[in-house]
Amino acid sequence: MCKVLPLLILVLLTNLSYASEPQEALAAFYTALTTGDQAKATELLAPDVTIYESGYVERTRAEYAGHHLPEDIAFAKTSMRKVLQHSQRIDGKFAMIWEETETTAKLKGKNVRILGTETALLQKSGDTWLITHLHWSSRKSK
Repeated sequence: MCKVLPLLILVLLTNLSYASEPQEALAAFYTALTTGDQAKATELLAPDVTIYESGYVERTRAEYAGHHLPEDIAFAKTSMRKVLQHSQRIDGKFAMIWEETETTAKLKGKNVRILGTETALLQKSGDTWLITHLHWSSRKSK
């Protein structure tokens, strides 16, 4: 048992994924949505994350996970998100990412093209970046 424990600890630590850059954390969040990995998506959010979308607010990771996350996963699995513009600013333990996106999907039997803007704030915690705020805004294209 004594020889197995260090190996088990090493395996567990190796399986933890740490994003060394803010953009990696944000990209991992979107990958988790498209693959349906709710645990990974919530792991990348700070416990006190605030998410703004369409005039609504979710004030914690638990609130988002229990309310809107399943819908976001279902949508992400059936749509294609493309980043059109990306910029990032890092200042010590804080980072801000701005993105303009185009998402294509089939909603209620119709093909739609959605143009989006996003602001993401991240904070470094130890060796990893956590998303502390997301603000999503979107509109259908003409």
